[in-house]
Amino acid sequence: MKQPAKKATGKTAKKAASSPSGFSAAEKAAMKERARELKAEKGRAEGEADLLSKVAAMHESDRAMATRLHAMVKAAAPQLLPKTWYGMPAYANADGKVVCFFKDAKKFGDRYATFGFNDAAKLDDGAMWPTSFALLKLTAADEKKLAALVKQAAG
Repeated sequence: MKQPAKKATGKTAKKAASSPSGFSAAEKAAMKERARELKAEKGRAEGEADLLSKVAAMHESDRAMATRLHAMVKAAAPQLLPKTWYGMPAYANADGKVVCFFKDAKKFGDRYATFGFNDAAKLDDGAMWPTSFALLKLTAADEKKLAALVKQAAG
């Protein structure tokens, strides 16, 4: 006997929204955006313009954090190049490798935003160290901690 289908909720809703390939529509859109980013080589001004347009499109609380984080990264590590990465605000080193990024909560339906570091970040500290931080809000103390990490990460 066939059981009636259950309504998907929470994490199962995300899984239900996935295609047979296992990627959600939001993940597929991010991958397509990344492909466009790779085709278009941009300088600092164009990269920053793209980044700021992504920030402007964010939900108010994420936009406020992203705006503050953008100013913080520019001050802490002016050598990093602003750009977008999978449609997210990001900052790359001179080799074009993304050092740090901001993922707004709404991008993939998460309950918190994320400020993260990639493997190009010079944060190695023994055998284990954090590479991303969940952000529900951005306090002055948190901003100061992240600024120190960005400065270290940029080398």
